[in-house]
Amino acid sequence: MKAAEAPKRPRGSAARDQRAKPWVRTLAEPYLRGLNAVRESGGSLDGYWFIHPSSKSIRSPLKSRSARRVSAVPEVGFFVGYVVSESGFEFISPQAPECVVFAFVRPAGGELHAKVVGETSSLIRTTVAYIRFLTHRPPRFVLHVDREAVMIRHQSMLEWPREKYDHFSKNFFIETLAWLVRSALVRRFLALDLSVGKELHASTQAPQEAGSRSKA
Repeated sequence: MKAAEAPKRPRGSAARDQRAKPWVRTLAEPYLRGLNAVRESGGSLDGYWFIHPSSKSIRSPLKSRSARRVSAVPEVGFFVGYVVSESGFEFISPQAPECVVFAFVRPAGGELHAKVVGETSSLIRTTVAYIRFLTHRPPRFVLHVDREAVMIRHQSMLEWPREKYDHFSKNFFIETLAWLVRSALVRRFLALDLSVGKELHASTQAPQEAGSRSKA
């Protein structure tokens, strides 16, 4: 006889209760060294922005190209934390609460976004291809060329035991952040001149694309 399953908490209750603890910032900072941490809470996201030193304060929510403000100041960085509401994140069909790590470039459709995301061999496109080559199981990073959240990896927590939320979240964040560092995206974001979308240091090289790597 199949054992009876333990009753699950309502989705809304679990999502509302999930809040990023200080350890999220402590865990992420060594991977995202050089970026400025900014707390985010109260909306669809709960966690920490890690923004380029030349960026201004983060403005939420993230926008699509069609909703962008032409006068918005260029900003790049990462978010590490949780999606606690679907509002504004319908494009990833979240099952909140979810662990999430994403890179952002704003405004969507701006000059910086076009250079870093839009071009065929752009920094973000080659990075996504490289990380996906390394990822042998889901969830994988997904590219969103028309969004400010340009590459995003997320994992629903609904199937996890509540007492394991912190433990499994840490595993997700460590694995994801390690890929960002290995791909050199963190270093290359820091090297960007936000006014033109070009790297200040010519010696910084892109990771090899998946198709050009020899298999072990």
